[in-house]
Amino acid sequence: MGKIIAIANQKGGVGKTTTAVNVAASMAATKRKVLLIDLDPQGNATMGSGVDKYNVENTCYELLIEEKPIEEVLIKETSGKYHLIAGNSDITAAEIKLMEVFARELRLRNALAPVKNYYDYIFIDCPPSLNQLTVNAMAAADSVLVPMQCEYYALEGLTALMDTIKKLASVVNPRLKIEGVLRTMYDPRNRLANDVSAQLKRHFGDQVYRTVIPRNVRLAEAPSFGSPAMYYDKSSTGAKAYLALAGEILRREKANKITK
Repeated sequence: MGKIIAIANQKGGVGKTTTAVNVAASMAATKRKVLLIDLDPQGNATMGSGVDKYNVENTCYELLIEEKPIEEVLIKETSGKYHLIAGNSDITAAEIKLMEVFARELRLRNALAPVKNYYDYIFIDCPPSLNQLTVNAMAAADSVLVPMQCEYYALEGLTALMDTIKKLASVVNPRLKIEGVLRTMYDPRNRLANDVSAQLKRHFGDQVYRTVIPRNVRLAEAPSFGSPAMYYDKSSTGAKAYLALAGEILRREKANKITK
Protein backbone atom coordinates (compact mmCIF):
# COMPACT_ATOMS: atom_id res chain seq x y z
CA MET A 1 0.00 0.00 0.00
CA GLY A 2 1.39 3.39 -1.02
CA LYS A 3 2.31 6.15 1.40
CA ILE A 4 1.57 9.83 0.85
CA ILE A 5 3.98 12.30 2.48
CA ALA A 6 3.35 16.05 2.44
CA ILE A 7 6.51 18.15 2.64
CA ALA A 8 5.50 21.33 4.41
CA ASN A 9 6.65 24.32 6.38
CA GLN A 10 4.81 27.63 6.69
CA LYS A 11 8.18 29.38 6.57
CA GLY A 12 9.75 29.83 3.13
CA GLY A 13 13.39 29.28 2.22
CA VAL A 14 13.93 26.19 4.36
CA GLY A 15 14.78 23.76 1.56
CA LYS A 16 11.27 22.38 1.15
CA THR A 17 11.30 22.05 -2.65
CA THR A 18 14.92 20.89 -2.66
CA THR A 19 13.87 18.17 -0.24
CA ALA A 20 10.81 17.20 -2.29
CA VAL A 21 12.79 16.81 -5.53
CA ASN A 22 15.80 15.08 -4.03
CA VAL A 23 14.02 12.66 -1.71
CA ALA A 24 11.72 11.68 -4.61
CA ALA A 25 14.74 11.03 -6.85
CA SER A 26 16.53 9.12 -4.10
CA MET A 27 13.50 6.92 -3.48
CA ALA A 28 13.14 6.29 -7.21
CA ALA A 29 16.81 5.27 -7.29
CA THR A 30 16.00 2.51 -4.77
CA LYS A 31 13.59 1.07 -7.38
CA ARG A 32 10.48 2.37 -5.63
CA LYS A 33 7.60 3.72 -7.71
CA VAL A 34 7.43 7.41 -6.87
CA LEU A 35 5.09 10.28 -7.72
CA LEU A 36 5.95 13.91 -6.94
CA ILE A 37 3.12 16.47 -6.84
CA ASP A 38 4.07 20.13 -7.23
CA LEU A 39 1.34 21.96 -5.34
CA ASP A 40 3.31 25.22 -5.11
CA PRO A 41 2.33 27.96 -7.64
CA GLN A 42 6.03 28.86 -7.97
CA GLY A 43 6.49 25.57 -9.85
CA ASN A 44 10.07 25.11 -8.64
CA ALA A 45 9.73 21.35 -8.11
CA THR A 46 8.50 21.07 -11.71
CA MET A 47 11.52 22.96 -13.06
CA GLY A 48 13.84 21.01 -10.77
CA SER A 49 12.46 17.82 -12.31
CA GLY A 50 13.56 18.91 -15.78
CA VAL A 51 10.05 19.94 -16.88
CA ASP A 52 9.31 23.42 -18.28
CA LYS A 53 6.52 24.81 -16.08
CA TYR A 54 5.60 27.36 -18.78
CA ASN A 55 4.84 24.71 -21.40
CA VAL A 56 3.05 21.94 -19.51
CA GLU A 57 -0.36 21.02 -20.83
CA ASN A 58 -1.83 19.88 -17.52
CA THR A 59 -1.03 20.81 -13.92
CA CYS A 60 -2.57 20.38 -10.48
CA TYR A 61 -5.18 22.91 -11.65
CA GLU A 62 -6.66 20.42 -14.12
CA LEU A 63 -6.52 17.69 -11.48
CA LEU A 64 -8.19 19.67 -8.69
CA ILE A 65 -10.59 22.01 -10.52
CA GLU A 66 -11.40 20.35 -13.85
CA GLU A 67 -11.22 16.90 -12.19
CA LYS A 68 -9.29 15.38 -15.08
CA PRO A 69 -8.33 11.72 -14.47
CA ILE A 70 -4.89 11.47 -12.93
CA GLU A 71 -3.55 9.50 -15.91
CA GLU A 72 -4.17 12.55 -18.10
CA VAL A 73 -2.14 14.93 -15.93
CA LEU A 74 0.80 12.64 -15.14
CA ILE A 75 4.22 13.40 -16.60
CA LYS A 76 6.13 10.12 -16.72
CA GLU A 77 9.45 11.36 -18.11
CA THR A 78 11.43 13.45 -15.61
CA SER A 79 15.09 13.96 -14.85
CA GLY A 80 14.55 12.34 -11.43
CA LYS A 81 13.12 9.05 -12.82
CA TYR A 82 9.83 9.58 -10.96
CA HIS A 83 6.37 10.56 -12.18
CA LEU A 84 5.26 14.18 -11.74
CA ILE A 85 2.10 16.23 -11.54
CA ALA A 86 3.32 19.69 -12.49
CA GLY A 87 2.68 23.04 -10.87
CA ASN A 88 2.85 26.62 -12.09
CA SER A 89 1.06 29.94 -11.58
CA ASP A 90 -2.24 28.38 -12.72
CA ILE A 91 -2.47 26.80 -9.26
CA THR A 92 -3.08 30.25 -7.75
CA ALA A 93 -6.38 30.28 -9.65
CA ALA A 94 -7.07 26.76 -8.36
CA GLU A 95 -6.77 27.99 -4.79
CA ILE A 96 -9.41 30.68 -5.44
CA LYS A 97 -11.78 28.31 -7.25
CA LEU A 98 -11.48 25.70 -4.52
CA MET A 99 -13.34 28.13 -2.25
CA GLU A 100 -16.42 27.66 -4.41
CA VAL A 101 -16.59 23.85 -4.62
CA PHE A 102 -18.18 21.23 -2.39
CA ALA A 103 -15.86 19.18 -0.12
CA ARG A 104 -12.99 21.33 -1.37
CA GLU A 105 -10.46 20.01 1.15
CA LEU A 106 -10.88 16.46 -0.20
CA ARG A 107 -10.25 17.14 -3.89
CA LEU A 108 -6.65 15.91 -3.87
CA ARG A 109 -7.36 12.88 -1.67
CA ASN A 110 -10.15 11.76 -4.02
CA ALA A 111 -8.00 12.38 -7.12
CA LEU A 112 -5.16 10.24 -5.74
CA ALA A 113 -7.36 7.35 -4.57
CA PRO A 114 -7.18 5.42 -7.89
CA VAL A 115 -3.35 5.39 -7.93
CA LYS A 116 -2.37 5.39 -4.25
CA ASN A 117 -1.64 1.68 -4.24
CA TYR A 118 0.29 1.81 -7.52
CA TYR A 119 3.01 4.03 -6.04
CA ASP A 120 5.24 3.14 -3.12
CA TYR A 121 5.61 6.82 -2.23
CA ILE A 122 3.76 9.97 -3.22
CA PHE A 123 5.47 13.22 -2.15
CA ILE A 124 3.59 16.53 -2.15
CA ASP A 125 5.54 19.79 -2.30
CA CYS A 126 3.29 22.24 -0.42
CA PRO A 127 3.19 26.05 -0.70
CA PRO A 128 4.95 27.95 2.12
CA SER A 129 1.63 29.04 3.65
CA LEU A 130 -1.48 27.53 5.17
CA ASN A 131 -4.03 27.84 2.37
CA GLN A 132 -6.57 25.60 0.61
CA LEU A 133 -3.79 23.87 -1.33
CA THR A 134 -1.90 22.96 1.85
CA VAL A 135 -5.14 21.82 3.51
CA ASN A 136 -5.77 19.56 0.48
CA ALA A 137 -2.28 18.12 0.85
CA MET A 138 -2.77 17.48 4.57
CA ALA A 139 -6.16 15.88 3.95
CA ALA A 140 -4.62 13.51 1.38
CA ALA A 141 -1.40 12.70 3.24
CA ASP A 142 -0.57 9.94 5.70
CA SER A 143 2.18 12.05 7.24
CA VAL A 144 4.07 15.35 7.09
CA LEU A 145 7.82 15.74 6.61
CA VAL A 146 8.97 19.10 7.98
CA PRO A 147 12.24 20.58 6.62
CA MET A 148 13.69 23.35 8.79
CA GLN A 149 16.82 25.38 9.23
CA CYS A 150 18.47 25.46 12.62
CA GLU A 151 17.91 29.18 13.13
CA TYR A 152 16.69 31.40 15.95
CA TYR A 153 13.01 31.61 14.96
CA ALA A 154 12.78 28.05 13.69
CA LEU A 155 11.68 26.38 16.93
CA GLU A 156 8.86 28.84 17.48
CA GLY A 157 7.68 28.38 13.89
CA LEU A 158 7.93 24.61 14.20
CA THR A 159 5.80 24.57 17.35
CA ALA A 160 3.13 26.61 15.53
CA LEU A 161 3.28 24.22 12.55
CA MET A 162 2.87 21.19 14.83
CA ASP A 163 -0.23 22.81 16.38
CA THR A 164 -1.62 23.47 12.90
CA ILE A 165 -1.06 19.85 11.88
CA LYS A 166 -2.85 18.63 15.03
CA LYS A 167 -5.83 20.88 14.30
CA LEU A 168 -6.01 19.74 10.67
CA ALA A 169 -5.78 16.12 11.82
CA SER A 170 -8.78 16.61 14.09
CA VAL A 171 -10.84 18.28 11.35
CA VAL A 172 -9.94 16.76 7.96
CA ASN A 173 -7.65 13.77 8.46
CA PRO A 174 -7.51 11.83 11.74
CA ARG A 175 -4.68 9.55 10.51
CA LEU A 176 -2.29 12.44 9.78
CA LYS A 177 0.95 12.28 11.75
CA ILE A 178 4.47 13.73 11.70
CA GLU A 179 6.75 11.71 9.43
CA GLY A 180 9.85 13.49 10.67
CA VAL A 181 11.70 16.76 11.16
CA LEU A 182 14.62 17.31 8.77
CA ARG A 183 17.47 19.70 9.53
CA THR A 184 18.43 21.46 6.28
CA MET A 185 21.23 23.83 5.18
CA TYR A 186 23.12 22.65 8.23
CA ASP A 187 26.57 23.99 9.04
CA PRO A 188 28.16 22.16 12.00
CA ARG A 189 30.67 25.02 12.43
CA ASN A 190 27.81 27.34 13.36
CA ARG A 191 27.28 27.42 17.12
CA LEU A 192 23.67 28.60 16.84
CA ALA A 193 22.87 25.75 14.45
CA ASN A 194 24.26 23.24 16.95
CA ASP A 195 22.31 24.82 19.82
CA VAL A 196 19.01 24.78 17.89
CA SER A 197 19.71 21.22 16.73
CA ALA A 198 20.18 20.10 20.34
CA GLN A 199 16.92 21.81 21.35
CA LEU A 200 15.11 20.14 18.46
CA LYS A 201 16.25 16.71 19.61
CA ARG A 202 15.23 17.52 23.19
CA HIS A 203 11.74 18.67 22.18
CA PHE A 204 10.95 16.22 19.39
CA GLY A 205 13.17 13.22 20.14
CA ASP A 206 12.95 10.41 17.59
CA GLN A 207 10.86 12.54 15.25
CA VAL A 208 14.08 14.36 14.26
CA TYR A 209 15.89 12.50 11.48
CA ARG A 210 19.47 11.50 12.19
CA THR A 211 20.29 12.54 8.64
CA VAL A 212 21.12 16.23 8.26
CA ILE A 213 21.25 18.06 4.94
CA PRO A 214 24.38 20.23 4.73
CA ARG A 215 24.82 23.58 3.05
CA ASN A 216 26.04 22.45 -0.34
CA VAL A 217 26.83 24.36 -3.54
CA ARG A 218 25.86 21.41 -5.76
CA LEU A 219 22.42 21.19 -4.15
CA ALA A 220 21.90 24.88 -4.89
CA GLU A 221 23.15 24.58 -8.49
CA ALA A 222 21.23 21.45 -9.50
CA PRO A 223 17.76 23.07 -9.99
CA SER A 224 19.14 25.52 -12.57
CA PHE A 225 20.13 22.45 -14.61
CA GLY A 226 16.66 20.91 -14.16
CA SER A 227 18.07 17.97 -12.24
CA PRO A 228 18.08 16.44 -8.77
CA ALA A 229 21.50 16.60 -7.12
CA MET A 230 22.18 12.87 -7.50
CA TYR A 231 22.05 13.19 -11.32
CA TYR A 232 23.86 16.52 -11.37
CA ASP A 233 26.74 15.43 -9.09
CA LYS A 234 26.22 12.10 -7.34
CA SER A 235 29.45 12.49 -5.36
CA SER A 236 28.31 15.75 -3.72
CA THR A 237 27.58 15.79 0.01
CA GLY A 238 24.04 17.02 -0.73
CA ALA A 239 23.25 14.09 -3.04
CA LYS A 240 24.66 11.61 -0.52
CA ALA A 241 22.66 13.21 2.31
CA TYR A 242 19.34 12.80 0.47
CA LEU A 243 20.16 9.18 -0.37
CA ALA A 244 20.84 8.67 3.34
CA LEU A 245 17.50 10.31 4.17
CA ALA A 246 15.66 7.96 1.80
CA GLY A 247 17.36 5.02 3.51
CA GLU A 248 16.36 6.33 6.92
CA ILE A 249 12.72 6.75 5.86
CA LEU A 250 12.68 3.17 4.52
CA ARG A 251 14.26 1.77 7.71
CA ARG A 252 11.74 3.60 9.88
CA GLU A 253 8.90 2.26 7.74
CA LYS A 254 10.21 -1.29 8.09
CA ALA A 255 10.63 -0.89 11.89
CA ASN A 256 7.07 0.47 12.21
CA LYS A 257 5.64 -2.51 10.33
CA ILE A 258 7.53 -4.92 12.59
CA THR A 259 6.23 -3.27 15.78
CA LYS A 260 2.61 -3.19 14.60
